[in-house]
This record gives sequence, C-alpha cells and structure tokens, in this order.
Amino acid sequence: MLLSVGELAKRCGLTVRTLHHYDAIGLLVPSSRSDAGYRLYGRQDIERLHRIQALRRLGLSLADIGTALSGSDMPLTEVIDRQLAQIECELTQAQRLKRQLIALREQLVTGQSPDLAHWLDTLELMTMYEKYFSPEELQRFPMLTQADSQAEWVAMVGMIQSLVDRGTPPDAHEAQILALRWMTMLGRDTGGNADFLNRLDKMYTQEPALQALSRITPEVHRFVRRAVMEARMAIYARYLTPEELAFARAHYLDQMDDWPPLIAALQREIAAGTPADAPAAMTLAQRWLELFRGYAGDDPATHRRFRQAHENEPELLAGSFVTPALLDYVRQIFQAIAASRTPA
Repeated sequence: MLLSVGELAKRCGLTVRTLHHYDAIGLLVPSSRSDAGYRLYGRQDIERLHRIQALRRLGLSLADIGTALSGSDMPLTEVIDRQLAQIECELTQAQRLKRQLIALREQLVTGQSPDLAHWLDTLELMTMYEKYFSPEELQRFPMLTQADSQAEWVAMVGMIQSLVDRGTPPDAHEAQILALRWMTMLGRDTGGNADFLNRLDKMYTQEPALQALSRITPEVHRFVRRAVMEARMAIYARYLTPEELAFARAHYLDQMDDWPPLIAALQREIAAGTPADAPAAMTLAQRWLELFRGYAGDDPATHRRFRQAHENEPELLAGSFVTPALLDYVRQIFQAIAASRTPA
C-alpha cells in the first residue's frame, strides 16, 4: 500500500509542508513516485516516520535524528546522552531563575524596593558568571551574594578610577595601599582559590560587557597590576641592592600573569595528595624556579635576599594566593629534586 503525501500527513497528524521539508533535508525520502511525479510513501517509509516522531518527542533535533537513523558510527546512546546533557543544562537554568525570582520576591515581601537598574546589573553579572562557574562555586563569591561585599568592590573600583583620572602614578603610596587591599579582597572573595582567579581573568578577557558592568576597565586593571608591583618593590628595596631592584622592577610584570595558573596547578596537586617526589610535582617546581629567575636573575646571593624578604615581610604574599602550606610543599619538592640528583 502506498500513501500520497496528503494521506500520510493526515494519518500522522503532520502537515504536508513538514513532510516536504523532511524530504528536502533527506530525513524521509519517499520510496516511490507516481507517474505524475507525486510523492508516494510505502511501509518502510511509514515505519521510518514513526521512528522520527518518537525521537522528536524525546526532544532530539532533526540533525541528530538523521544521524541516529542513518546507521552511522555514532550510536543512538550517544545521541540520547547529548540530549540528556542539554536537558540537565536547561534544568540548571530553570533552577537558577527560580532562585533569582525567590530572592527578588523576598525583597519585595519584606518591604524593600530594589533599584531596578542595580538589580538588573546584578542579574546580568550573575548570568555571565554562570558561564564560568558552577552554582555551588558561585555561592562562594561574596561579591555576588553579599551586599556589603558588593558595596566594598564598588567603592574600591571608584577609588582606583579616581586615582587614574587624577593622573596619580602607580608608585604613589596611596596607589600601593589600595592595590594591596584590592589583592587582599580578591583573595578573600575567591577563597584563595587560584583557579577561580584564572577563570575571572578569562571572563574579563572574553566578556566586554563585564568590564562595563563592573567598571573594571583595562586601564583600571593595568593600574592595579602596576601599583601591586610597586608596592612589592618598595618592600624588596629593604633587602636588594639597587642593581637587583632595578632588574626585578624591569622584569616583574613579565611573569605576573603566569603565576596564578602555576599556583592553581600546585593547589590541585596538594588537594590530590601528590607526593613531593612525583614527576608532576617536580615539573611544577621547575616552572616555579623558571618564573622566579625571570625577575630575580641567577645569582644565588640574590635569591637568598629574596627569600629573606619573604620570611620577614608577610605583606609580600598578600593577595598572591601563596599560603605557607603551598610554600612548604614547594620546598619539599625542591628537596626531593636535590635528593634525586645526589649520588647514592
């Protein structure tokens, strides 16, 4: 028995236009044509259409359905897994929207009148953050969840912008104080997690709208980096020779962006319980030494003066994400490296 396109559409609850589209994209091509050239569908065509409709009810796209029915190397389970992942994403988005609506409703019920523009800015910020952080991770960001922290960051960005507008140099004492406070707040609001810092940096690079909403422009960012360096150089000046200090100042910023990924990698090894003599740990330590030599040079005497500065001046580690535990782990790795090179 052969059915015309109109008869098949009527029996299956579809439109003729839909069946024409399926034919055009090769999803359901009729096996026969009448003498006049009209489409005719046989039993195998009807069975295939039922499979198409079943997969459509699962929410699969026409492209995925075509892949699933083509007998290609991609198994149907993989197609379904992709659909399940999409559903999970949609459920996460629905839960996020639910939380946001509940928070807004609670504000209104308690008599608060949230400024609409501010609330929408916060909502847009959260939406961007959710591209880079899980819902559980976002709960660890006071700058998004606590009004006091939000206000503190707004004030901080405003003060830095004011310094920039006035033409204040990054080595000014006021700039150094604010920059170190900036780094301390950043360490606090990321829980000292260097991986979070890396993702924040990626956000600011890839999300221009984030710069506008947060007011942390590239100019502000450059000013803070330079002021942080100047603050640390002011401390190093108590321990280094003028020549050593000049070399450090000339090269310090060259590796500044390379430290957070390295620190994040070390934090992961510590969390995983990786022993200090493991090859992965030793590779990271070698990278540590390479970055350190980038601004400290190769003279062992200079290295000792840097170490003395770090032992005596805890402020040097403010906002650096380097903790005593991490430093101890790095020392253990270098000890393991030295032991491996000592003849038995």
